[in-house]
Amino acid sequence: MSAPAVITGIGVAAPNGLGLRDYWAATLGGKSGIARLTHFDPSGYPAQLAGEVPGFVAEDHLPSRLIPQTDRMTRMALAAADWALADAGITPAELPSFDMGVVTASSSGGFEFGQGELRKLWSQGSQFVSAYQSFAWFYAVNSGQISIRNGMKGPSGVVVSDQAGGLDALAQARRQIRRGTPLIVTGAVDASLCPWGWVAQLSGGRMSTSAEAARAYLPFDREARGYVPGEGGAILIMEDAEAARARGARVHGRILGYGATFDPRPGSGRPPALLRAARTALADAGVDAADIDVVFADAAGEPAADRAEAEALTALFGIRGVPVTAPKTMTGRLYSGAAPLDVTAALLALRDQVIPPTVHVEPCPEYGLDLVLAQPRPAKLRTALVLARGHGGFNSALVVCGPE
Repeated sequence: MSAPAVITGIGVAAPNGLGLRDYWAATLGGKSGIARLTHFDPSGYPAQLAGEVPGFVAEDHLPSRLIPQTDRMTRMALAAADWALADAGITPAELPSFDMGVVTASSSGGFEFGQGELRKLWSQGSQFVSAYQSFAWFYAVNSGQISIRNGMKGPSGVVVSDQAGGLDALAQARRQIRRGTPLIVTGAVDASLCPWGWVAQLSGGRMSTSAEAARAYLPFDREARGYVPGEGGAILIMEDAEAARARGARVHGRILGYGATFDPRPGSGRPPALLRAARTALADAGVDAADIDVVFADAAGEPAADRAEAEALTALFGIRGVPVTAPKTMTGRLYSGAAPLDVTAALLALRDQVIPPTVHVEPCPEYGLDLVLAQPRPAKLRTALVLARGHGGFNSALVVCGPE
């Protein structure tokens, strides 16, 4: 059997903390990064709250030549990749270029890039670039920019499956590790905080229009009213366990199992497929439900979706059978960047033997969940399950454990 894939480096850009240490301190402290949107004036829109990454100045982290060529999301991804490589103790120039690859996820960031292209068209009369071309190019740019910047010529790709994409990218990275590439940069940093992206999200009818930051995004709550969008995510360094051991790397944790499914079409009478994704991940990991010590929930913030997730969890673990947490209540939903950030929180929770809280939520008792609320909960943790769902029916599940 192939050696497990291990995580040796992490770089974080989150609405409640820039950098791994600040993010984790803020998360354990219940600090929320959700506030009124500042990237543009939202006063003319029914939704005005977002999770924005504070204090990120691209010029402080990247060469000036890269600034005109990239948008905010790509700049954060490049910086997070630099931080992850440094955390892993990796200097790319010292490794064979074909021994390193990049597999990331993208979902909504193309809106900002596409809007920039349209602005050029309107203001300069430049050649028209269609929205489709803009999105297609942008989905590749994150991975490509990281590859080019670090001289990585191994496998490269971008996974597009909305919020589930962050877990799908990690799974694809694990496949590449098993196929013989020693190191893959993976995860996602995503964003859609621009007028074009904002209008597109509003049209879906799933965004919260509450003006009260503490009560806008309330997964599993009686007053759940939709999600608050955010920007950011996490970039992770994944390595073959033997290669990491050989170079004496510090290991944050291991990827044990993965499962992905797609929901049946609405009206088919068939149940949602999240439960099957979780069971597939457990089987792939070679563990039982009783071996899972904490679940990091997808936490959609919509009553029907929350109920479906709660039903999947109680079917798998029983009523209040496992602690459940949703630290994304402090960041908003970060599109494809959300799940890698949840995996980061899971690995840190396993390291520190503490479950981060779900803030501001008053859970519906009929959901039958043991939701960790308000304060961190000390616990004996060995294995965590991370869940993610994407709009349109994507479901993904990942099982992670600590370094041992």
